[in-house]
Amino acid sequence: MKNLLLLFGLLLCGSSQLYAQLETTQYAANLFRGTRVINGHSVETLNEGEMEMLISHRFGRINGGGYELFGLDQASIRIGFDYGIKKWLNVGIGRSSLGKHYDSYLKLAFLRQSTGKKNMPISLTGFASVAINTLKAPSAEEPIPFQSRLSYTYQLFIARKFSDNFSMQIMPSVVHFNLVDSRALSNDVISVGVAGKYHLTKNLALTAEYYYTLPDQIATGKYNSLSFGIDINTGSHVFQLHFTNSDGMIEKAFIGDTTGDWGKGDIHFGFNMSRTFKLKGRRY
Repeated sequence: MKNLLLLFGLLLCGSSQLYAQLETTQYAANLFRGTRVINGHSVETLNEGEMEMLISHRFGRINGGGYELFGLDQASIRIGFDYGIKKWLNVGIGRSSLGKHYDSYLKLAFLRQSTGKKNMPISLTGFASVAINTLKAPSAEEPIPFQSRLSYTYQLFIARKFSDNFSMQIMPSVVHFNLVDSRALSNDVISVGVAGKYHLTKNLALTAEYYYTLPDQIATGKYNSLSFGIDINTGSHVFQLHFTNSDGMIEKAFIGDTTGDWGKGDIHFGFNMSRTFKLKGRRY
């Protein structure tokens, strides 16, 4: 009888532990390696108290040939700093040499993909940014008003990790330009982006990113942004090497102002390099 009671107790204890495990929420991690896919943001956010320094570099067009060293003679750069106020709230600032743009953004994580007690099939993050062009006016007689230099971007990042190796993200986007090239163009550019990541090894992954702009949204001579890349994780750094037809590294530039045509070889080689610092709180 004592043995039966002991067996019953062990079974009850084991069942309780199993139930507790089933009730635990497991969050999907590393849908993308960093806060950027290639040109655009990913669904990922920094932890509270983390600051990321991001250096983005785009060389000239490969079809420049040997005289331009296949684009290496020209380059544009963006240096940015991102900070995690909370895991669900990030802010950032940056400066681009192209257009001499200053930009800032706000990023809010609404949902995190999870299983267990809280079952959520997707991750959802919102994004809003403002950029200002600080190029000098062509002449003193033709000043550019401050409000005409501004542009705004609003995006949603809807992502899912399908397996340990493969993640995908959809990015409905709206870019508002206070100043456009002609009256025939709308001030709002509506675009839908799609991005993916596939791990080849633990520290090596292939990435792709495409922004489809709805018809009649952008001027003739401008194209949809298409990029392919490879992520290399070294532990404290993430190197992202890629090829893209966009030389701009902020949303208003690569969504609304991409002038490169892949069919003509207007392809830029570039890279992103990030370094994350823990400014407060425990180490993760």
